[in-house]
Amino acid sequence: MTRRGSGPDYTLEAASPGPVCGVDEAGRGPWAGPVSAAAVILDPAHIPEGLNDSKALSERRRDALEIEIKAAALAWGVGFASVEEIDGMNILQATGLAMRRAVEALAIPPACILVDGSWRFDLPAPVRPVVKGDSLSVSIAAASILAKTARDRVMVELDRNWPDYGFAAHKGYHAPRHVEALRRLGPCPAHRRSFAPIRALLRPAD
Repeated sequence: MTRRGSGPDYTLEAASPGPVCGVDEAGRGPWAGPVSAAAVILDPAHIPEGLNDSKALSERRRDALEIEIKAAALAWGVGFASVEEIDGMNILQATGLAMRRAVEALAIPPACILVDGSWRFDLPAPVRPVVKGDSLSVSIAAASILAKTARDRVMVELDRNWPDYGFAAHKGYHAPRHVEALRRLGPCPAHRRSFAPIRALLRPAD
């Protein structure tokens, strides 16, 4: 099975030898919280219907697909890089670290890794970057869903710890409520101090 209509399909996976893993991240851009990544090896005979870029799906649909992906996939893994790791290296290196942790969590070692985007991360198998991969590859689309749902749960937990920032609603991204809370309260431990908008708030006034 390869074609799945106008959305992502299994063509890239079918052209690669051995188990093929799709990898994607969630949370590179937010001002708070970890960056997450997921790795998925799909069973070509049991691909859940409706896989797509996580951003093109409703929260309810992502949550339903997460269950289907985990049940049907040959292997899947999720990894995170913490706020401290993001600040200690940089967001690009931290993203690669989260991806490596996701791949290393797979029960089956992949022969090839399809990664969304143009960057060739250092991962435990040969990497093929795929620009707009979450709209081309069902494996990458599945990974984008698992990465997003996993990170969203972390942000809901952070919201319980620091409810004044609204993390459960905006997931740490730029939003009017987030900006207002930062101006009023300053950053909390969940904020990425290496990011320019947060760093500016920490700078002493002249």
